[in-house]
Amino acid sequence: MAADPLKEFRTTLRDHAEPGIRTQHLRVLTPADDDEFLGVRVPVMRKLAWQHRALPLEHVDVLLHSRVHEERFAALLVLAEQVRGARGADRKALVDFYLARTDCVDNWDLVDGSAHVVLGPWLLDAPLDSLDLQDAQDVQYAQDVLDELAGSARLWDRRIAVVATLALIRAGRFEPTFRLTLQLRRDPEPLIHKALGWMLREIGRRDEQVLVGFLDRHLAELPRVTVRHATELLTPGERARFVRTRQGVTAGRGETHSH
Repeated sequence: MAADPLKEFRTTLRDHAEPGIRTQHLRVLTPADDDEFLGVRVPVMRKLAWQHRALPLEHVDVLLHSRVHEERFAALLVLAEQVRGARGADRKALVDFYLARTDCVDNWDLVDGSAHVVLGPWLLDAPLDSLDLQDAQDVQYAQDVLDELAGSARLWDRRIAVVATLALIRAGRFEPTFRLTLQLRRDPEPLIHKALGWMLREIGRRDEQVLVGFLDRHLAELPRVTVRHATELLTPGERARFVRTRQGVTAGRGETHSH
């Protein structure tokens, strides 16, 4: 009898479950009431995803809709492997598959493990906006996709938009991240503020002058936690300048923040 690849995938995942890792995951993640955690290490899931990178999309879909957290995570990693190997219309079809199922990407680790490696490669391929491609019809622009995600009522969609720009940052394209930072600067969720700070820090890792210039221009508008994360790699004196200045702005406004 022919092997069942979906059953084999699930069995292998469970074979690598560790109670101690499950405890760690439950401590740092906020699972939904019906979520099940196995306790599988991320490197193990990455290896499993690579080994099963040819898993049919219908099986990936089943895993994405599972309430087992690691099955969703591993499915996203399989999808990332497939995106890596696809080009043109095939890559776009995989990205559309992902965007149609972002309701399954429902925790920060799932976002952070997938956005820049599933959506990110397509963002690099696609024209950013209409200025990048003149007189084109039926073209989906990268900025439109980011704007739609950033405008979503779902926290995780907004975080996907932010983290997906890591692929652009690594290619030296910083403007989409700066644009999202200003767009989402008043977002009510600390997880968005932290993601913005993370992406700004990655920009600073590549071009400190560009980051410092952005912070000098927009510091008073940014959440404090964003500034703290964004400046982690600056010199102690430079970082202290931004953090103290931002704290002074907050005190002057009489703002309070839980984060």
